[in-house]
Amino acid sequence: MRKKVLIVEDEFIVANDLRLILTKAGYEITGIAVSAEEAGEYLQKQQPDIAILDIRLNGKLSGIDFARKLKEKNIAFIYLSANSNQKVLEEAKTTEPYGFIVKPFREKDLLVTLDIAWYRHEHSLESKLREEACLQKQITGIINAPSDARQKLLKVAMAMQSYMPFDFIAAGIRPFNTGRFADMAYLRTGFNEYQYIGEKELMVMAGVNEKTLYAITEKSHPDDKACIYSNGATTEGNALQKMILDCLRLESYLVFPVTLSYGLSVHYFFYSRKPGVYTRENIALLSRLKLCLEELAEKIIYYSTSPVIAKGHAFSVPQKHSEPTHDAVFKNVIGSHHLLLSALDLAAQVAVYNTSVLILGESGTGKEKVAGSIHALSPRKNGPFIKVNCAAIPATLVESELFGHEKGAFTGAVEKRKGKFEQADGGTIFLDEIGELPLATQVKLLRVLQEREIEHIGGSSPIKIDVRIVAATNRNLEKEIAQGSFRLDLYYRLNVFPITLPPLRDRKTDIEALALFFANRFCQAFNKPFTGIAASMMEEMQAYDWPGNIRELENVLEQSVVLNDGRSKLILRRNLTAALTDPAVKTGIETLQDIKHVQRQTEKDYITSILKKTNGRIRGANGAAALLNVKPTTLESKMAKLNISRQDFRNPRSNL
Repeated sequence: MRKKVLIVEDEFIVANDLRLILTKAGYEITGIAVSAEEAGEYLQKQQPDIAILDIRLNGKLSGIDFARKLKEKNIAFIYLSANSNQKVLEEAKTTEPYGFIVKPFREKDLLVTLDIAWYRHEHSLESKLREEACLQKQITGIINAPSDARQKLLKVAMAMQSYMPFDFIAAGIRPFNTGRFADMAYLRTGFNEYQYIGEKELMVMAGVNEKTLYAITEKSHPDDKACIYSNGATTEGNALQKMILDCLRLESYLVFPVTLSYGLSVHYFFYSRKPGVYTRENIALLSRLKLCLEELAEKIIYYSTSPVIAKGHAFSVPQKHSEPTHDAVFKNVIGSHHLLLSALDLAAQVAVYNTSVLILGESGTGKEKVAGSIHALSPRKNGPFIKVNCAAIPATLVESELFGHEKGAFTGAVEKRKGKFEQADGGTIFLDEIGELPLATQVKLLRVLQEREIEHIGGSSPIKIDVRIVAATNRNLEKEIAQGSFRLDLYYRLNVFPITLPPLRDRKTDIEALALFFANRFCQAFNKPFTGIAASMMEEMQAYDWPGNIRELENVLEQSVVLNDGRSKLILRRNLTAALTDPAVKTGIETLQDIKHVQRQTEKDYITSILKKTNGRIRGANGAAALLNVKPTTLESKMAKLNISRQDFRNPRSNL
């Protein structure tokens, strides 16, 4: 069956060229529109399978405006544009296009992009239906399994977490029978960790007594239909929801009622710390799950009289799988901030597919760890996981490193060599700092993504590969595109599923847990007792903005443990406040070389401080090498590399 294409392009020559190419390739053209308004008229007459849109069009509306209409109707679309304005690109990205072609374009690129867009669209629909069918089956199984009401609701909540993001979930009968708060509720405290919240727990958290809570519940008459609210926009009838939003610092919620056969209803509430997180799509999903939710309400929530389980605990439900569980894979990801948990939810959700993933975040936020977790949770987990630091490869060698070369292809190529893509065949390749790739290499990488084949330097025939790509960068790629240093089409090909890791300054509630984790680890490694972290050190760490993120925090803890005598609590061994207010630190880091310089200087200062502590002594039981847990020869080599001289650590009161 011929696929129908709508062309929305105001340049006659380009539009006609598209028509000729697509007709020759077997597509049926439903219309050629020069404006979004005209395209809307074509859409009313005949719905296309896929649309090709220019961003800038004649008329008041842009291609982005029309793309939103196509998205509502679940019609696939790709952008065709020469526009590289950063603001426009960021707006276009919000419509989640299925591809992007840069003008001028090659015929082959156009056809390949259309094929991929159609494949993604079809499979996203199929996979969505399969996932929802599996979710329905899973919920039904939970309802019929032998366990108490609270455990059942918890398991249902955990099953729905990837589909309905929430930080707090509650379910209960409306209207309230006695004015008492009798909902079953869970607060998410970590990845697959939830704390039960009942009436007593809610009163403690909200700082209210029974009388006040009763007054609030009596005034609460939530909607009898599915609704979405943000904090500040709740009505008087949502007094209970307003209290929950405020005391738990939540920003938005969705209520979904289901009717019981007793003249009552059960309301499901999903709350998030993110504003505007819920949409009509979430309500549509719950509507498709309505039969399951009604069964859960009838059989479990209404008759929630099973033996009470322990209250006030954060716990996780054991999973009986031979496959690696999410808990096991993410066990070394420390923290429970909602921004981090949202990122891990996305990683777990996308892991089972072959979709390309782009991990965004500042240096030191844990991008490589998340990439490894995605591989470990994927069907490719038994295949290779090849890591490539694009910033560390010289520009003259990057193509050979990625794609391999034949013997004699260039001076120094004394033997045939496989590249990283070939080594990753059947597995995953992690392209770290992909924003550092030269433009010429970006073009070749785009071909690899489109055609799933590589060619050795000096080779004459393509080599088919089966590789999943996970890329990462600490750069703002939209800004790089606007400056002409990153290809727009490559960006859209990589940005199929973006995951943004929050900087440490945005998740300061995790600093204490991270600090304790690193302190314990280093104390064990250096065979020292851990007696805790001084309150003054914890306060300074909480006040600091951590430009180096988790990696910098780890270095600070390592230094504190090394210099600790093992009898007292850890104290800070460097002035974080000075680093925070030093203009050179704030404004001097602009390039990768600046970052490397700071890291080199930090390492030099660290080693020098250890040498000062040992009065320059390197070898022996109490020497610097022993304190640093490295070989003396390794330390001496590192000192030479960092240009550390005796003068740097000489104690003026000693004879050294």
